[in-house]
Amino acid sequence: MKKIIFFIGAAFILLLPFIGLGDYILRIAVMAGIYIILALSLNLVTGITGQISLGHAAFYGIGAYTSALLSLSYGISFWVTMPAAVVLASLAGLLIGLPSLKLSGGYLAITTLGFNEIVRLVLINWDTLTRGPMGLPGIPAPNLFGKSLDTNASYFYLILIFVVITFIVMYRILHSKIGRNFLAVREDDIAAEAMGINLLKHKVAAFVIGAAFAGMAGSIYAHYVSYIDPQSFTFDESIIVLSMVIIGGMGNLAGAALGAVIMVILPELLRFLAQYRMLIYGFALVLMMLVRPQGILGNIPFDISFVLGRRNDKYGLTKSD
Repeated sequence: MKKIIFFIGAAFILLLPFIGLGDYILRIAVMAGIYIILALSLNLVTGITGQISLGHAAFYGIGAYTSALLSLSYGISFWVTMPAAVVLASLAGLLIGLPSLKLSGGYLAITTLGFNEIVRLVLINWDTLTRGPMGLPGIPAPNLFGKSLDTNASYFYLILIFVVITFIVMYRILHSKIGRNFLAVREDDIAAEAMGINLLKHKVAAFVIGAAFAGMAGSIYAHYVSYIDPQSFTFDESIIVLSMVIIGGMGNLAGAALGAVIMVILPELLRFLAQYRMLIYGFALVLMMLVRPQGILGNIPFDISFVLGRRNDKYGLTKSD
C-alpha cells in the first residue's frame, strides 16, 4: 500500500505542469522547492547535528549574489555560476563553523545571527559591487541545450531535480557513519567526544554541507526571480527557514520538506483575509507548537524502506537483516 501511495504521489508531482493549474500554482511549487532545499540544509545543521543557526539566510544570499554577479558581469552560464556559488557559500560555512567547537546553544545562535547581519550590511553598503539597496535586475534564466528555462513549467522540473538530489544526498549522509556521528554529537557532544568522535570535524562539516546546499538554493532562486536585493536575505528569512524545520520535525528529512511546503502554501491560502492573514498565520504556528511541539513528523522516521526493501530504526537509519 505504501508503494502505491508513493508512486501515485510521484506521478502527480511529475504531471503537475500538465494538470492545468496555471502559472500561479507552478510558481508557488517552484518556491516551495527552493525552500525545501533550504530547510533540508538547515535541518542537517540544527535538526541532525544540534547546532543552532540563526544565520542560514546569509549562505542563501551569498549563493544568490555570487551566481547573479558572475552571470551579469561576465556572462557566465548558470551551470558554472551555481557550482561557484556552492563553493563560496561552503567557505562561508567553514568560517562560521570553526567557532562551533567552543560555542554552543545561545552563544552559537548569536554568532550566526551576527554573521547574517554582517553579510546583509555588506550587500547593502558594497554598492560598487552589489548595487546596494537597488539590487541586481535582469539575472538571466538558465539555459539547457540551447533552450532558456524561462517558464514556470520548465523551472518546476529543474527545481524538482535539485530537490531530489538534495534528498538523496541528505539521506545518504544520515545513513552513513558520519550521519550517525552527527546524531551522537546532537544527543551529547561530550559523550560523543569520549567515544572518539572528532567534534570540530563533524560540527564544521555540518555547517559546510548545509551552507553548500543553501548557496545552491540561492543560485537557483536568483536565476528564477531574475532580481535580488539584500532584503531577501535578512534575519527574518533565517527565522522562516528555521520555523520550517521546527514545524516539520527537527532531524526529520520528510518533516523539513513538509514544513517548507506548509509555510510556503499557508500564507497564500490566507491571502483573501488581507491584513488579517499574517495574524491568523502566526496564531496557527503558535497553536501548532502548543499541540505538537516535536513537529508534525518529529517522532516519525523518514522511512523509505518500502522502496529500498530495508527496515529502519527509530532514527530512520538502515538496519541489516
